[in-house]
This record gives sequence, structure tokens and C-alpha cells, in this order.
Amino acid sequence: MALYSLYLTNRFGFRLRRAHTNVEKKKLRYEYSDTLLSRLNIEVIASGLEKVDPDGQYLLLSNHRSIIDPCVIEIALKNTNILGLWVAKKELYYSFFFGVFVRNAGTILLDRDSKQMSHFFKAVKAGLGNGASVCVFPEGTRNKQDTPLAEFKEGAQIIAVKNRLPILPIHIKTNANKILHTAINKREKDLKIEIEFGDVIDFSDRSRSLEQAYRETFKITRDARS
Repeated sequence: MALYSLYLTNRFGFRLRRAHTNVEKKKLRYEYSDTLLSRLNIEVIASGLEKVDPDGQYLLLSNHRSIIDPCVIEIALKNTNILGLWVAKKELYYSFFFGVFVRNAGTILLDRDSKQMSHFFKAVKAGLGNGASVCVFPEGTRNKQDTPLAEFKEGAQIIAVKNRLPILPIHIKTNANKILHTAINKREKDLKIEIEFGDVIDFSDRSRSLEQAYRETFKITRDARS
């Protein structure tokens, strides 16, 4: 499965290199996600899509437990025109496994070692100017704790405020990492991952933190276990 995933990821990475429009990139990203999850016998079940403007432009905000989370979100947004540019750390850009795909699929490089963030915010602005949305995992990295949500970093709020972006909260309700391990190690069929879209959050709302707003939207308490 690892060899197949490597082949598939790089195959679509090279195909994406030839894609120049948001429509082309979205189509290929969906095809990649659908092919991979179908091979893993994983079905994505989405709820709350009525809250999403299919032509809208958002800061998409999701929890993060698994390397397949972007694929899950891609599948859930199939019937919209939303192409989310993923904020990706430098390590992914030069990864043997993901590098070609990440560099060509529509991402924004975040170099956390850089003292200057101007290039990052220029890339965000350019992507938005081209009609795309921006996707962020506000926990900063995959959550490997025994809780459904890790502490949010402040960067997501800054992106939304600087660009006056409505914030669309997304909750991958199922622990996708556990499902992925089951799919690989046990090859079970009919596996399901549930994903929920919440009400849009106003970027200018300062009455609560973004993490608090997210927790309230999906009723996630701090003492919950997953």
C-alpha cells in the first residue's frame, strides 16, 4: 500500500504540474483523493454542506489527525467550486513522498524558520486574487494527543483578518488516523469517515478566540477524549 501510495501521489503530482487553472487543479485533486480513499475502502460522509456557498471564498479551518485529512476535505467539497490552497510546511515541499504533489497541487509554503513572513502573506493574497480559498490546520501539525483537538496557533486568525475572509470551520469527526491504520493493516471494507461543516465565523469577531469559536461550533470540550 505504501508503494502504491507513493506511485499515485507522484503520478498525480506530475499531472498537476501541467494544470494551470483552479478548475483543472480541483478536478485532479479530487480524482487523486477519490482514487486513494477508494483503494483504502474508505467512504467520506459529509454533513452541513447547506452552510457552504459553493462559489464562496473562505479560510477553511479543520482539525488534523491524519495524513489523509486533506483528501477527506477534498472529497467533501466535491460539488462546490472551492479550491483551497493548503498552507504547507517547508518539510512537505521537499519530501520524497509528497514533494512533487505538494509543490504542484495548489499550496502556500510556510517556512517556520524564516524571520520574514512577507513572502507568505503575498502568496496568500495572490492565491485569493486568483479566486482560491485558503485551507489551514490551526493546530499547526497533526494532533497525536488523546484529545480531539490540540491548542490552536494564532496564524489562522491573522490570515483571516488581514484578508477579511469569512472562516468556514470543518470538523473531521472520525479519527481518520485510526481508520487509516485499520484500512492498511486489516484491509477492512466499508470504512467511513464523518466530516461536518459548521456555521461561518466572522473574521472580525473578537468576543472569543478562534479556538473557542471552533469548540463551541462543534461542542468539543477540553476534557474530552478520543
